[in-house]
Amino acid sequence: MDQVLSYLETNRSRFIGELKDLLSIPSVSTSKEHVDEVRRCAQWVADHMRSIGLGHVEIMETPGHPVVYGDWLNAPGKPTLLIYGHYDVQPAEPLELWTSPPFEATLRGDNLYARGAEDDKGQVFIHLKAIEAFLRNGGTLPVNVKLLIEGEEEIGSEHLEQFVEDHRDLLRADLVIVSDSGMFARGVPSICYGLRGLVYMQVDLEGPNKDLHSGSFGGTVHNPIQALSEIIAQLHDKNGKVTIPGFYRDVRPLSKAERTAFRKLPWSDRKYAKELGIAALHGEKGFTSLERLWARPTLECNGIWGGFTGEGAKTVLPSKASAKISMRLVPDQKSRTIARLFERHIKKITPKTVKVRVQNLHGGEAAITPIDSPGVRAAVVALEKGFGKKPLYQREGGSIPIVVQFKQLLGIDTVLLGFGLPEGNAHAPDEFIDIENLFGGMRTCAHFYNELPAMLTRKGRSVS
Repeated sequence: MDQVLSYLETNRSRFIGELKDLLSIPSVSTSKEHVDEVRRCAQWVADHMRSIGLGHVEIMETPGHPVVYGDWLNAPGKPTLLIYGHYDVQPAEPLELWTSPPFEATLRGDNLYARGAEDDKGQVFIHLKAIEAFLRNGGTLPVNVKLLIEGEEEIGSEHLEQFVEDHRDLLRADLVIVSDSGMFARGVPSICYGLRGLVYMQVDLEGPNKDLHSGSFGGTVHNPIQALSEIIAQLHDKNGKVTIPGFYRDVRPLSKAERTAFRKLPWSDRKYAKELGIAALHGEKGFTSLERLWARPTLECNGIWGGFTGEGAKTVLPSKASAKISMRLVPDQKSRTIARLFERHIKKITPKTVKVRVQNLHGGEAAITPIDSPGVRAAVVALEKGFGKKPLYQREGGSIPIVVQFKQLLGIDTVLLGFGLPEGNAHAPDEFIDIENLFGGMRTCAHFYNELPAMLTRKGRSVS
């Protein structure tokens, strides 16, 4: 390992230059104008995989943007690690809010600024360099590796599930690692072991068969906007608890060890509220803020519309009103079950004065990898060696659907080992990756590859 770590350190300048080249490609997957650039980025990733010594490398087509696959499978009897990431990026607009051009990577202080620096090109690059360090110093890796780097993550990975379904044999592995997340805070290495799921619904109400004059008809017709507001107001009780019958039935409670781990994180409700510009926090009573963020299900109204919203006045009693409502789920809730419960409850509490339609727009399951699993234990050891301090445990409040799909389609767990920072401006102007996190991530990934075989052997698990 000494040679591997020394190689990472002595090549810092070259690595930063190579990463700047990758970040210069505007691989914006949402834009038709950037289709050629997205493909150019896929080619850059494939070429770089070959240059560092990976064997089978291929740009694989999908109905949308291509997937880049590469592998090194010359460690018989050792576990196989599937490394997932994405090379596409968010749009850079508004451009005027960037201090330096978004596709001209710029070092300022300890940070490298560019679109994709943290999400996710920089973190994919971390794995490429860790692999290179092994292959250039001994010509071998302690594990077999397969890399799946897609180009549609920022547009919902529309074709990825089918790709995984169609290539199960190619992607067979013992564990997945995803570096597309962050540490809890600067200087606080952490391992994320859980993600919430999601159900996204739309509720449409219709009252009269046309918009009406509020002076001529108001007082005789139930305004759909008012009816919808009354419905939404009934979805929580005074303690912040969701009122849908059966909503909490399958919620997996936090273990004592998890609660203890959360309390060790450097968290301040007061600081959090101040950063958000609010006077006080709000949520389900009986739980801490981190517990509510990561381990409790929630229901939020994401948008509501109806009637006249333009400039000036128009005294209309609208015919229709709609709302979009999302629910974040936790293990062991099922998105389809929650969607059915939601629809049943909405129809029950909708007054007879209006008609209602409920649509299930999309959903996904929560994901959790036990903190005593081999992959998480290997990540804990690797983070301590990579950053020089013991990591803490955390979950994420958001959702990464592919993590669940890997479990469902390939039957394997995922370790979320991210090196971004909460203030790294992913999806926003002046996105950056911290240079010390970049190289700490390379050291950590190298140690992770090295630690994983022993951890899996201790578990008594067969390897690919």
